[in-house]
Amino acid sequence: MTQILDREAFIRAHTRLLPAPHAPEILLHLADEATELWQKTEEELGEIGLPPPFWAFAWAGGQALARHILDHPELVVAKTVLDVASGSGLVAIAAARSGARQVEACDIDNFAGVAMRLNAEANGVVLHPRIENLIGRDEGWDVVVAGDVSYERDMAESVTDWLAALRRRGADVLIGDPGRTYLARERLVAIAEYRVPVTRALEDCEIKRAAVWRFQGAG
Repeated sequence: MTQILDREAFIRAHTRLLPAPHAPEILLHLADEATELWQKTEEELGEIGLPPPFWAFAWAGGQALARHILDHPELVVAKTVLDVASGSGLVAIAAARSGARQVEACDIDNFAGVAMRLNAEANGVVLHPRIENLIGRDEGWDVVVAGDVSYERDMAESVTDWLAALRRRGADVLIGDPGRTYLARERLVAIAEYRVPVTRALEDCEIKRAAVWRFQGAG
């Protein structure tokens, strides 16, 4: 219990509750200054076991995906949804606000699990955090969403193969990504594109083009 309380205290101390830039209907505990928090991560890693705080930022792919779901609630309404590598829970919260029957938010970082809970509470929605690696598993989700999962080669390949298998089974699979290096473009088709405000310290720009993708041949 002490560790959970420490994680919550850390999140509250190093973030502010702010609207997601491209989905302002949703409030998130976000870091004001990306560089300071990333440096603190390095300084305190040995002491508190803090992984890189992906949960503290609204990444471009996730923002595009959240915006698309909020604008097209028919994609998730009355359906079961899994949000992969959920981080802050942004996309999962968008699905819950849009009428999904049940939303699971998966991540491997315990800090992300606490951030998801705090952010869900701030938005008055219910999420079911899953702090585990679900790659390779299929629990019959109707819709599977994944934002910003193509920044590292091995992860991108394994996630893409898994998502393709879920799509073949019949799940609707949506990927939010700004065209990162390891995005499997040859297997995907963009169905929407957005100009998304991002953190310059992380993305080296203030506006980034991000798309929502589906696998080729999907309806």
